[in-house]
Amino acid sequence: MSTAAPWMPASAAPGRNELQAAMARQRLRQALLGATVLLLLVAVVLLSAGLGVQELSPGQTLRAMLAPWLPASGLTDLSATQIAVVRELRLPRTAMGLVCGAGLAMAGVAMQGITRNPLVSPYTLGISPAAAFGASLAILLGWHALPGSGLYLTVVMAFASAALCAVVVLGLASLRGVNAMVLILGGVALTYLFSAMTATVQFVASEQQLASIVHWTFGSLNGRRWDEVAIAGGVWLLCAPLLLMHAGALNALAAGGDDVAASLGYPVQRTRLLVSLAAVLSSAAIVSFTGVIGFVGLVAPHIARLAIGGDHRVLLPFSAVVGALLVVSADLMGRLAFAPVMVPVGIVVAYLGVPLFLHLLLTRRHEMST
Repeated sequence: MSTAAPWMPASAAPGRNELQAAMARQRLRQALLGATVLLLLVAVVLLSAGLGVQELSPGQTLRAMLAPWLPASGLTDLSATQIAVVRELRLPRTAMGLVCGAGLAMAGVAMQGITRNPLVSPYTLGISPAAAFGASLAILLGWHALPGSGLYLTVVMAFASAALCAVVVLGLASLRGVNAMVLILGGVALTYLFSAMTATVQFVASEQQLASIVHWTFGSLNGRRWDEVAIAGGVWLLCAPLLLMHAGALNALAAGGDDVAASLGYPVQRTRLLVSLAAVLSSAAIVSFTGVIGFVGLVAPHIARLAIGGDHRVLLPFSAVVGALLVVSADLMGRLAFAPVMVPVGIVVAYLGVPLFLHLLLTRRHEMST
């Protein structure tokens, strides 16, 4: 007896079955890839928290992380100093790397989706250069050297500058008749503007101030604390669900543009405004603490898209894991490659990301052209 529906030609049933089988294989492949990358991320996190001047095995590192909840008999091979190093120095740094990579990668995916441009990222829309200007201005004014509140004043200035840029970007996104190209060109203009303003600050700064400004613009996870992780991570956790809620609209915008998305019932202007708001706020909160790490928001979405496809329902969380893996791996290499000198993560991530991105681009070029 045929299993085809009464209204369906008999010849259509095999094609439908083949399509369902292909979709099942695709979902299985995505699940396996996601599980593999997650396991790799867990391994890199354990390495990041365990390697350094005092090297610990992965088992020791895990027990040091869980020390407050383990009996004393399970910590006999760990000193109080080793536990403190893991929990108070290495773990906050690693956690900020996870937040930074995941947040910037998701923001990059969202921005590329609403603009239909593969070259858009939090950096190219001016968010990171604006934060760099704010921090540079705080350093020039000497606020960074104030006892107690110096770090937070620098962060507040960086965030305020990035927020100002975000207001302009969101203003463009909310205007009627403004399309994605205008949004991109506005971001490029803001990038050049804030880069020029940062260069002006560097030109008039003293040698000591200039060194601090340049170090901040490299991007670094060094010296991060749990309160900073809580602020940056909290903003990202508030913005990430908003991006995931609009995954269907992002699919429509990325595949067919504004007209197709509108024909499917999505409010294009409202979607672009809300997605832009979530992306720029999470990016601004992150780079205000870490400095400029500009390559993650560009390359991580492409690596994820080439590996798992363009469905934003899967692409957004997968790119977050890829971005976190990229940043934490880059930070670990920067700490160990020239120890005791620490190379800023913003430099290392480019060395890691570019070859990987080019390899995927060349091996999967047919998928990129479709």
